[in-house]
Amino acid sequence: MENDTSKPSKKGFYAALSGTLVVAVCCFTSILVIILGAVGLSVFTPYLDFVLFPALALLIVITAISYKRWKRSQDTT
Repeated sequence: MENDTSKPSKKGFYAALSGTLVVAVCCFTSILVIILGAVGLSVFTPYLDFVLFPALALLIVITAISYKRWKRSQDTT
């Protein structure tokens, strides 16, 4: 059997989806604030919105693109 590396795999979609879920959990819960407070880095909590919301938007777009590419490769076979 030949391994065709030009086709998008399901792993890329799952990686993008898991990244999106991790960032969403950090955005909408206080878990990241608690972790940063526990390790003594709570000074960065006011700046989390400037990083997490753009990261969430970017990861949602990457997830949608990877799903579309994976689904398109499945439809052609």
